[in-house]
Amino acid sequence: MAQDRVEAVERALSIMEAFDTQHESLSLAELAEATTLYKSTLLRLLGSLERYDYVQRDARGRYRLGATPARLARRHAPSRQLASLVIPVLERLSHDTGETAALLSCEENQMECRLSILPDTDLRHTLRPGYRWQWQAGDPRLALPGGAMTCQHIPGTTYWLSLSGPKGRLPVADARRALQEAATALSRRALQDYPT
Repeated sequence: MAQDRVEAVERALSIMEAFDTQHESLSLAELAEATTLYKSTLLRLLGSLERYDYVQRDARGRYRLGATPARLARRHAPSRQLASLVIPVLERLSHDTGETAALLSCEENQMECRLSILPDTDLRHTLRPGYRWQWQAGDPRLALPGGAMTCQHIPGTTYWLSLSGPKGRLPVADARRALQEAATALSRRALQDYPT
């Protein structure tokens, strides 16, 4: 109902919606263009969103999603169940290969990282839940300058597994073998019962 609208809340939500893009961060000007809000209004709203870690501002003054949206999304019951099933598999993948292991989901032409485990090394690909990118049919890999990603579809689901890290560190054949084994194990565990 129109009388139930709270203008400031709707403006803040329009800022959050602007981050539904393939870009990892947005400038103030880009946010102003996406939301049609004045920069002065944006700065006030971004200050509140930043205090609650819905957004974060980097050293260049660009904004990206903070940790709160992903934390709240994980509290949804199917997400907790999905995590309890998949995290041990990702931990094993990351430990055995030394690379970043992730569960991805696809919707139309967008891939999204749902869960990830980072290896205990300084040189790694940092892929976090909630990160999205466009993909071409048949090739869901994220383009990584100086890095590589290998993906494996989990049969009977809309999910993919991935391994990513510095180019040349993990042979592609080894990555494919590890992903195939993990995908087979997960498909046997009725992963299709968990919504994306």
